[in-house]
Amino acid sequence: MERETKTVFLVDDTSTNLAVGRDALEEIYDVYTFNSGPRVLKVLEKNTPDLILLDIEMPEMNGYEVMKHIRSNPETAQIPVIFLTSRSDGESELEGLSLGAIDYIFKPFSPVLLLKRIENHLLMESQKRELMEQKQELINFNDNLQEMVDAKTATVVELQNAVLKTMAELVEFRDNITGGHIDRTQRYLSVLLNALEKSGLHKTEIDKWDLGLVLQSAQLHDVGKIAIRDGILQKPGKLTEEEFEEIKTHTVFGEKVIQKIKKNTTEQEFLEYARIFAISHHEKWDGSGYPNQLAGENIPLLGRIMAIADVYDALVSDRP
Repeated sequence: MERETKTVFLVDDTSTNLAVGRDALEEIYDVYTFNSGPRVLKVLEKNTPDLILLDIEMPEMNGYEVMKHIRSNPETAQIPVIFLTSRSDGESELEGLSLGAIDYIFKPFSPVLLLKRIENHLLMESQKRELMEQKQELINFNDNLQEMVDAKTATVVELQNAVLKTMAELVEFRDNITGGHIDRTQRYLSVLLNALEKSGLHKTEIDKWDLGLVLQSAQLHDVGKIAIRDGILQKPGKLTEEEFEEIKTHTVFGEKVIQKIKKNTTEQEFLEYARIFAISHHEKWDGSGYPNQLAGENIPLLGRIMAIADVYDALVSDRP
């Protein structure tokens, strides 16, 4: 909170000027007078006025030297200083302003004019402080807002992961013969991706991926099975040719489901990984896979990696 009465330091080596200045200001301001530069600098070590009126031509230490000391000290550098001088040449005024003075008042000064100039500058300083405070409040608000956004984002991501896991578990629940398949393939996929990173294979392509999103999206590789009949998903024996043709459609249906979700969200990268996993994880290197009989490097790298994880899990699991 700002003081109701502002404090002004008046520095001049002439007692008459100090008396005139004090008489002009003391009805409105708390005025403290100093007849030398060293004395005011000593007091400034423990006291901070709202404004300093500083004479230039003083013995022992002139106003320019005092000003340099004031501006070099971080504790006093922001105090507004107005030079009082009988010098009327532009060069002297320029030097004073260059040192950081906010104004130049020529002696002998008019008390009314002096009061008005001080009033205007104190008002500007007050407004400047308010702006700085508002800026800091805005910075703090933005920081707090960012923390809130980060916390909300973390909550959304957590919710997203929970929804994904629930969707994946829903599919797995229907296909109870391959229970735990989604979690296991996700782990195998992680091992394969780490190995690829260390070996440098396919580095250019893998560097473009968000590996965290890749692993999350892998949970949806079998989402299309939600459209397959329970009689086929839960059949303990070998599938007939017709049944096998139907189960092949889970890749195409999975891609359609994910494409539909993509139209209703801005989260495109995650869903694009999921789409590739869904449509291509049953393609084979020799072109005998499904649904599109892709071969070799025409199969997306994500699909090839998932195919390895998927087949490995089938080989090491107790299932038809």
